Amino acid sequence: MHADKLIQLLTIIGTRPQIIKSAAVSRVIRKDFSNQMEEWVVHTGQHYDNTLSQVFFDELDIPMPRYNLAAGSDSGSRQTAKMIAGLDAVMTEKQFDGVLLYGDTNSTLAGAIAAAQHGLPVFHVEAGLRSFDRTMPEEMNRIVCDHLSNICFAPTNNAYEQLVQEGLDDSRPHFADNRKRELVESGDVMYDNCLYYAEKRSDPVRMLHQLQLQTDGYVLATIHRKNNTDCPDRLEQILLALSDIARDRHLPVVLPLHPRTRKAMEKLPHCSTMHLQMLPPAGYLAMAELERNARVVITDSGGVQKEAFFYERPCVILRSETEWTEIVHHGAGILADADRMRIVDAYDAITGRAIHFPPLFGDGHAAENIVRHIVQYITGDNN
Repeated sequence: MHADKLIQLLTIIGTRPQIIKSAAVSRVIRKDFSNQMEEWVVHTGQHYDNTLSQVFFDELDIPMPRYNLAAGSDSGSRQTAKMIAGLDAVMTEKQFDGVLLYGDTNSTLAGAIAAAQHGLPVFHVEAGLRSFDRTMPEEMNRIVCDHLSNICFAPTNNAYEQLVQEGLDDSRPHFADNRKRELVESGDVMYDNCLYYAEKRSDPVRMLHQLQLQTDGYVLATIHRKNNTDCPDRLEQILLALSDIARDRHLPVVLPLHPRTRKAMEKLPHCSTMHLQMLPPAGYLAMAELERNARVVITDSGGVQKEAFFYERPCVILRSETEWTEIVHHGAGILADADRMRIVDAYDAITGRAIHFPPLFGDGHAAENIVRHIVQYITGDNN
C-alpha cells in the first residue's frame, strides 16, 4: 500500500464484552496511530438490549459504529448467517486492509468467515483460549477463528502455547498473499482497561454507600450463560446456593441481573431470592467497582473471572470448565458448576486460603502491541 494512505481497519463487535475490549484498542489508534490508520467499527447487533450496549459506548467514550447490522436474537446458525451476509455487504461496499476481531462470539465467527472469503487479513484478539469442551458454541468459534487468522493475539503464555500445540506456528504460507501466520503473546486488552479506568474512578465510596455495601463486606454474583439461565434446574441450584451464602455467612450477595437471567427467574416462582440484593445491569465502571470491592466474586462469565483476578479477588466459577485455566491453576478460582453444595463449599474453600495473583495478563500495553503488529503486517514494515 502507498505510504501516504491510511490503513483502513474494520473492527467487528457485537456484544458487551467486545465493546469493552475494543475500547482499549480504539483508544490507542486515536491517540498514537491516527496518522497511520483509520478504524471503521461495525456492530452486528448480537446484543440488542440498549442497556447492554449503548451505555457502554457512551461511558467508555468509544466512537459510535459506522455500521449496525441489527442481527438481533436468533438461533446460533441463523444469527451467524445474518451477520455473514451483512458483513459481506460492508466488505463489498468499501475496501479494507484488514479485519480486527475479539473473543469467541457468533460475531467473531461471522467476521472471520466473511473476511476470509474476501481475502482480507484477519487479526484475532484473545486467540488460543480453550475450555476443551466442544459442546460450547464459544469453543467452536475460537478454534475456527484462530485457524482463519493471519495474526493470533494470545493474551497469556498458556494461550500462546496452545496455539503452538495446535501447529499454528508452522512456517508454511497459508494465505493469498503467500504469508505465514503470526503468533503474538500480546497481553490482555481488558487488563489495559483495568489500569486505564482505575485512574478515572469517581467516587467509589459513595456508590457503595448508596447500595449500603462496604469494602470486603459483600459477595458479587453474575449469571448470564445460556446453559445456566435456560435450564431451570441449574439456575435454581445457583440461586439457592447464593441464598445459602447470604443467609448463613451473613454477607449481602449482590446480583446485577442480565435481562436473560431476570426473564428466566420469573419462571421460578417458588425459588426465593429474598436474601439477594438484585440490581439492574451495571455499566462497566460501576461493575468494576463492585468487583474491586467484593470479598468474593461468583460468576459464570469468562470476563468477570478475569477482572476478579485483576483486582485480586477470589472467584467461584459457575461452570465445569473455563478457558482461563491459569486462574484455576493459581488457586484464584474454583470450578463449582451449577451445584448448590459445590458452590457453597467452593466459597468456603476459597475464602479460607491464601492466594497469589501473579502478572499473567501482560503489562497493561496489550493494545499498543496489537496495533503495532497490525500496522507492521499490513505495511510490511517490521522496523
